Amino acid sequence: MQGVASMPARERAYRELKFRILEGRLPPGTTLLETEVAALLSMSRTPIREALIKLDEEGLVRVRPRHGVTVRSQSLDDLAEIYEVFSALEVVAARLLARRGLSEAEIERLHGLMAQMERATKRDDIAQWSQLDDNFHAEIVALCGNSRLQTTLRQYWDQQYRARMAIVPLRPRPSQSDDEHRAIVAAIAAQDSDEAGRLHQLHRDRTDQQALALLRLQAGPAAQDVAEE
Repeated sequence: MQGVASMPARERAYRELKFRILEGRLPPGTTLLETEVAALLSMSRTPIREALIKLDEEGLVRVRPRHGVTVRSQSLDDLAEIYEVFSALEVVAARLLARRGLSEAEIERLHGLMAQMERATKRDDIAQWSQLDDNFHAEIVALCGNSRLQTTLRQYWDQQYRARMAIVPLRPRPSQSDDEHRAIVAAIAAQDSDEAGRLHQLHRDRTDQQALALLRLQAGPAAQDVAEE
C-alpha cells in the first residue's frame, strides 16, 4: 500500500479495495452498494465503479447492476484450478531463470531468504515463514525475465492469497519445503533447467495437495461431503 496516497483516484480505489479483500477486512460474501463503497473509501462513485470493474475481471468480486458488489467466495474446486495454473507458471519461471542464469548477488539474495526461512522454521514461526516463502517464490518469478508470465502470476497469486493465509495456523513445520527450496536453487544456479523444473513441479504438487487438504480440514465434514459427490 506504499505510495497509494499519491496515485490517481481510480488506482487508489482499486488498491485499497483489493487490500481490504485480500486481508479479510471485506470477507467473502460481503455485499455493498456502490454508494456504500464510495462512502467507505471517501471517494466519488466514478473511480469506485472503475475499480470494481477491474476487481470483477480479476475474479475477486461480482458486480451486479442495481444490486451492488459482492466479495467472491472460493470453493475447493476453484482453488484446485487456481493452484494448477499458478503452479504450472511458477515451474516455467524456474526453468526460464535456470536458462538465464543467476548473478552472484541474486544467488546471495535467494540464499539469504532461505536462511531466514530456516531460522523461522526452527522457531516454529509459521506466519513469518509463510511471508518469507512468498518473498522467495516471488523473487524467482521476478528474476525469470518474462513480464507477461509475471503479470499473469500476480493475478493468480491474488486469487490464492486468502486461502493461503487462512491455513497458516494449520501448517505443519515446513522443514521439507526448506530442503526442497535448497535443491531448486542449486539446480537453477547450475543452469539445469530440466532439473529445476522437475524439482519445482514436485515441490508445487506436494504443497498444493497439502494446502487443499488443510482447507478441507478447516472447512469441516460438510465441505468434504460436497467435494466427494
